[in-house]
Amino acid sequence: METFHNPDRFMSDLRQVLSQGRKRIGILVGAGAPLAIRVNERNEVDPDGKSLIPGVEALTQQATSGLTETQAGAVDAIRKSLGANANIESILSRIRLLEQALGETLVQGLDSVGYQNLGKAICKNIGKIVGVSLPKQRNAYSDLIAWITGTVRSNSVEIFTTNYDFLFEEAFERVRSPYFDGFSGGSKPFFDPVSVAGDDLPARWAKLWKMHGSLGWALEDGAIVRGHGREATELVYPDHLKYDLTQKQPYSALFERLKSFLLTPDSLLLGIGFSFRDAHICAVLDESLAMNANSAVLAFQYQTLDKEEPVVKLASDRPNLSVYAADGAVIGGVPGKWRPGELPKNWGNIRESFWAPRWPKEPASFLLGDFAAFARFCALAQANDLITKSLQRDEPSQAESVTESISGNGSDVEEKQNER
Repeated sequence: METFHNPDRFMSDLRQVLSQGRKRIGILVGAGAPLAIRVNERNEVDPDGKSLIPGVEALTQQATSGLTETQAGAVDAIRKSLGANANIESILSRIRLLEQALGETLVQGLDSVGYQNLGKAICKNIGKIVGVSLPKQRNAYSDLIAWITGTVRSNSVEIFTTNYDFLFEEAFERVRSPYFDGFSGGSKPFFDPVSVAGDDLPARWAKLWKMHGSLGWALEDGAIVRGHGREATELVYPDHLKYDLTQKQPYSALFERLKSFLLTPDSLLLGIGFSFRDAHICAVLDESLAMNANSAVLAFQYQTLDKEEPVVKLASDRPNLSVYAADGAVIGGVPGKWRPGELPKNWGNIRESFWAPRWPKEPASFLLGDFAAFARFCALAQANDLITKSLQRDEPSQAESVTESISGNGSDVEEKQNER
């Protein structure tokens, strides 16, 4: 039995939800977001340039360069011991373990203090890499902010990001759009968990939650403050310690906010650039989706379904989590390949925003796993003249199908018995 999903149906429903401003919407943004923005040496948007922030492999190489000879030798030994699993997070995890376990014992020429300094040096390098500025030209971040600010909303849009950079902050501030990140104050803004837990702000204020810390955060007199600039990297934890630290402020309050959002009736979380390999966040998603069948998560993934195993597995257990990958989808717990239907009237330009060749001479595929395409799709949702009321005459009305397909309860599935 072969199963297909029609992307036109689901993207029509999603466009209507994005344009209305009535639904409670959150966005989960991972490291794949800045990877989608390409710039030249002058930090100008350039399709032929390099990624604004490199991917994991390049980040690992750059973050572990410029070390002392002894430190570099210790990193090389860790790489060899980790084998194929060696990346910046696994390397830092091993460094933290050695820091905790060694005391004055030397391993590869470093004791506990030596590995502590090695970890700090790598985090400092990470800060330099991710501390880039947002290009001045229109880009994916400005497209997404244009969608957020372009609609009168009943609830604030909430952005949950695992990234440490200042790209969202810069995008909001360039258009003078208010946002709240959990900190309050002017001289030394302090983290206020009570405000994070509440919903007292006007709906026009967006909420920006930095789930794994941020550049600019620092610890002063036992309190978390921000405003220390790009040089402050002490609260950046791209390693296993971030899971331990989620039991402390501000991390516990931010993870509790994610859980609270998902447990709110009729909430929709859109995942983009997120690999679903973060154990702690996935645990919150799994638990919350099990507790609240009325919430929904749509995961937009860049790769094909067979390469997105973590989120596909989670979606098979939780039918209110849908996966939209390049070649297919998991909707209502049912995996299937994409197969667009007959092109409806006035739908051609809209389809091209989510279904087209990713590269020249390639077949068409689903595009929204790319952060730039996703942000553009959101921005275009404001164009009311592009919206069609119905894709096929035998489908339910939009009012009925939006709720069903977004929640994963009415998957548009076509099954075909394979001829043998």
